[in-house]
Amino acid sequence: MSRTMTQRCYRPQDIRSERRIRNNRIRRIREMRKNFLLLILTFCLIVTTSIAVSSFRSNAENDPSQETAKYYKSIVVSDNDTLWSIAEYYMDEAHYGSVYEYIREVMQINSLTSDAIYADAHLIVPYYAAK
Repeated sequence: MSRTMTQRCYRPQDIRSERRIRNNRIRRIREMRKNFLLLILTFCLIVTTSIAVSSFRSNAENDPSQETAKYYKSIVVSDNDTLWSIAEYYMDEAHYGSVYEYIREVMQINSLTSDAIYADAHLIVPYYAAK
């Protein structure tokens, strides 16, 4: 019995060994794909979290109520001052709905029963300024 060069005789153990090698190669390729996918998903998660955190921080920085604080100042009333003119100067539109609200607060702080004020009187007025 002579065999040609192209024909090989495989023993059963050789066939099992070849199958094992091929199966191991397929398993390694699947593991590499799975690890690569996990790497990509982790990267996407980190980027998404970073964007969300930076967005939250930028919204907090743009909020005007967090940038300003309420302060009080003692002023001396001059001859032509009125509560309206004082309100126009010290009132912050972002914190008061109207000039009347501000005037009511000034009257309450200074225990005024009417809106009449006199020259050389001292008033405490609220104002908002940056922290």
